[in-house]
Amino acid sequence: MSEISRNGVAGGGQPGRIGIGLELDEIHMKILEVLRENGRISVSALAERVGISRANAYTRFEALRADGAIKRFTAEIDHVRAGLGITALIFVTVRQQMWKQFRAELARMPEVEYCAITTGQHDAMIQVRVGDVAAVHSMVTDRLANIPAVKATETVFILDEVLKRPYVLPSDRDHAARAQRRPAPEAQGDVPLGKMRFVGAAEGRAALRKDT
Repeated sequence: MSEISRNGVAGGGQPGRIGIGLELDEIHMKILEVLRENGRISVSALAERVGISRANAYTRFEALRADGAIKRFTAEIDHVRAGLGITALIFVTVRQQMWKQFRAELARMPEVEYCAITTGQHDAMIQVRVGDVAAVHSMVTDRLANIPAVKATETVFILDEVLKRPYVLPSDRDHAARAQRRPAPEAQGDVPLGKMRFVGAAEGRAALRKDT
């Protein structure tokens, strides 16, 4: 797998090393970009989108899986349709000697979608999805507040999830930079110095009629 990746480095870009040593090149990044849009795409369609052979696409895809760059495939659901229309962030201050208890209690809460240890005023951020506001209130006051490891909480309700990506890639920044450098289209009425503007026949005839 390492030989395949090393030989495939394109454009002289700096490859990234992950997992057991697979080198991620531009082709791997393109594969991950396509899979971000459609994780169920066929190998043939993947190869066509990326611009490589089917055998190459299959080999690289399997290498990404074996190396752990692709961890798993899952479905993305509509939480509102599933009856979980309320999303909240709960910031938690944890008693520092009781992290083990905090983690154990958190694992027993099915409403918790995500939890991260953070810097700053609070120690952890919990994201929960529930059916109504009362469920958030009950979770904070009846359950989190009764955990000895929890010293304080602060709850913020999410009004609208403006942007949510399955994952981001280093290549995304390159695409954005190229898009910003792309010159803006010129206005049709403006003629830059040193360039000619061709006038259509119908437009020219109309101008002649006005002059006669």
